[in-house]
Amino acid sequence: MTVDALSNDILVHELQLGEQLNESVHNKRRSDFSLLLAMLTDDVRAHSQFKLPQTITPENTTSTEQLRKRFQLPNEAPIALKNIEDTQLFNQAVLIESKQLDHLRLLNALTPNPLAFRDDASFINQQVISNTSLYCQQKYKDKTLEQTQPKAEFNADAWFSGIKNSLDKSEFLSAVV
Repeated sequence: MTVDALSNDILVHELQLGEQLNESVHNKRRSDFSLLLAMLTDDVRAHSQFKLPQTITPENTTSTEQLRKRFQLPNEAPIALKNIEDTQLFNQAVLIESKQLDHLRLLNALTPNPLAFRDDASFINQQVISNTSLYCQQKYKDKTLEQTQPKAEFNADAWFSGIKNSLDKSEFLSAVV
């Protein structure tokens, strides 16, 4: 059953009643007016004033680069340093000593400095580690050692040959005794 057929079977809006509501008001037939209103659907979203024509608008797909270009914004500040040589960007002591804070702000606006030195979620600062318990420090130390050391590969052939040799020796010893 389509939506149009459904709306014809059920009283959804006043237009389906024609002039009956208007006549019942003018003729002072309150009972007919209340009955006709009660026959309309309870769901307000189905009424005609809430069924406005749908306009299909194309979805705007604007990227960050387009917005930055449109509003003439500088490049985004990088999250972390790309190279260790980029630490020179943070050497701003000369400008601060000579009280050139406006120049420093301008430089930072034109070429924004990275927000952090490293972008490593697993890195924990040494000051934080030193404030933890000895057990936690040892656990962190062991964890970092495991990550840096390559894991030894399991040699199944050597393991099987070792078991076979031990079984052969045990049979030889039991036969001798």
